[in-house]
Amino acid sequence: MSDRDLLTLRPRIKPGVRISGALRRGTGTIHLIRDPDGDRRLEVGVKEHFIIVRLDGTRSLDEIGEEYARHFRLRLGGAQWQQMLGLLYGRGLLAGHAPAAAPAPSHAPAHGPGPRRRSTLLTGSVRLVADPPALLDRIHRATGSVRRPLALLPLSVLVPALLAGIAARLGQLVDEAARLTHQPVALAAVGAVLWVSLALHELAHGLAGRAFGGRTTEIGLRRWLLMTYLYCEMEDVRFFPRRRQQVATAGAGVLTNLVLLLPCYPLWALLPDRAQARPFLAGLLLFGTVMALANLLPLPPLDGYKMLGYALGHVQLATDSRTFAVLLARAAVRRGRPAALAGYSGRLRLVLGGYALLCAGLAALALAATGPLCRRLLPDRWAGAAGWAPVLLAGCASALWAVGMLARAARGRRGGAP
Repeated sequence: MSDRDLLTLRPRIKPGVRISGALRRGTGTIHLIRDPDGDRRLEVGVKEHFIIVRLDGTRSLDEIGEEYARHFRLRLGGAQWQQMLGLLYGRGLLAGHAPAAAPAPSHAPAHGPGPRRRSTLLTGSVRLVADPPALLDRIHRATGSVRRPLALLPLSVLVPALLAGIAARLGQLVDEAARLTHQPVALAAVGAVLWVSLALHELAHGLAGRAFGGRTTEIGLRRWLLMTYLYCEMEDVRFFPRRRQQVATAGAGVLTNLVLLLPCYPLWALLPDRAQARPFLAGLLLFGTVMALANLLPLPPLDGYKMLGYALGHVQLATDSRTFAVLLARAAVRRGRPAALAGYSGRLRLVLGGYALLCAGLAALALAATGPLCRRLLPDRWAGAAGWAPVLLAGCASALWAVGMLARAARGRRGGAP
């Protein structure tokens, strides 16, 4: 086919293909493309996205090329058009064309469910639901009246009131929750209730994503070290049209945890001081609130980190921030400005540098608060060892980081093996 004949074509992206908004990865801007048939995914740059969103079957390649030339001050030749159409054809993204082969997904696991994790001695997962979308559809229909604005509006008052009440009587709650160390049965009951609330937390993510057009791919149990917890994997969050929908999906779990605590506060406040249920309710309020608010910390893989990444439009905020911090440290040591820093805009430097400082501050605050908190909660015979708590916490964090790096290196060697 000659270049003139090629430019007269009016190709069209097939229906159902989802295209994300602009996202930051490193110093560049990308767009994610997902074909629901076969779960094929693709990352493209700004220029490729400019072309793909205009392949609607009404405009010829020549017309799109004119728009492209005006916008980017660059005219595409026949070789470039053939390469672009060949890529879309090979991926099965053009209407009326099936893919030549099913290529391996080229996206990072953070964009979707990704490949199934391999079970090891310390980690593993088990699927519990054969058809997660059908289950979420049933829950979505059953909770329709609860999700109406008139039903959700009181929560915007009750949840802040709950947090204010807990903050006002925090010392009393801590003292009564500390009594659970002498009541192992009640402490185990608190742990069981909080474990169930974590399961509902995960289902809330799936339900919120379902309301915005997402799809839950897996619901099951995941094992990590000595912990076992329910997980609910939601795909297509990055494809939601509005960032506030993405943020709401990530924050739905924390809101659910706090809503579940609402009945506990009035019960605890109305019971007599010597009631046997007060330590149990105090433990639920204290540990449940700490668990919910800790999940809002902007640290991976917590919900707060996802919310911040969605709000800023960054695909891998922590990785990019760490890379920027290393480059900045090298530049400071060498007293120069490496060429690698030239690609960072002022806004990007502010975001990545600010996030790095925030993480450092949170780590320092956690270490400083560990000792006093342990002295307050632990029995008197163990309170003397509370001074070693920051050292122990730092050591555990360093050990987990080292184990993670070794595991990542091992996966890389297996992936690169012939």
